Amino acid sequence: MMAGRIERIGSGGFMTKRWLSAAACLTVAAALWAAPARAGEDSPALLAIGVGYFDVLQSDDTAADFRLEYRHGKGLWWFKPWAGVEATSDGTVFGLGGILLDIPLGRRFALTPSVGVGAYGSGDGKDLGNTVEFRSQVEVAYRFENNTRLGISFGHISNAGLGNRNPGVEIVNLTYAIPLGALLGE
Repeated sequence: MMAGRIERIGSGGFMTKRWLSAAACLTVAAALWAAPARAGEDSPALLAIGVGYFDVLQSDDTAADFRLEYRHGKGLWWFKPWAGVEATSDGTVFGLGGILLDIPLGRRFALTPSVGVGAYGSGDGKDLGNTVEFRSQVEVAYRFENNTRLGISFGHISNAGLGNRNPGVEIVNLTYAIPLGALLGE
C-alpha cells in the first residue's frame, strides 16, 4: 500500500498512513520535548493490569484483551524498561518487553509511549504472520496521590514485514497501575 492512500479500517471510518505517521512523529516530538524536564527524576516501579478490546479497527477477529506488565521505576537517560504478557479470550498469548517514556502532563496526568518486541502465539485468535511481533503503544493516565494510575491506551501489533503476511492488529486497553512498593507493603 502506498503512503497517503486512503485505507478503509473497520466500519468506523477512514484513516491514512500519513496521518498515522504524523501522529507517531508528534508523540515522539512531545516526548523528547518534555523529557529533559524529567532528567534524574524517577517514579516508582509499577505493576499494571489491563483489560481491553483486541482488533478494534479491523474487527475481523475481535476478542477481549488482558495484560499484566511490570514497568521499572528507574531507567537509562529518559527510557525505562518494561516487560509483560498479553492474552486474549481466543487463546492468543504474547510475551514481550521493551522501553517506555514516562512523560508528566502537569501534576496529575502522564503520557507513556512505549515500544516492545516479543513472541506471539495466536492460539485460536488472529494469526499475525510471524512468531516475532512488535507492539507500539501510547497511554494517557491519571496519577492519583498514592502514585496509582488509571489510564487508557491505544496500541498496534505487527511483525514489521518479517513474515509473509502482516495483517497487524490494534488494541484499546483500560489499565490500572499500582506501585510495586505498595503491593510489597513498603
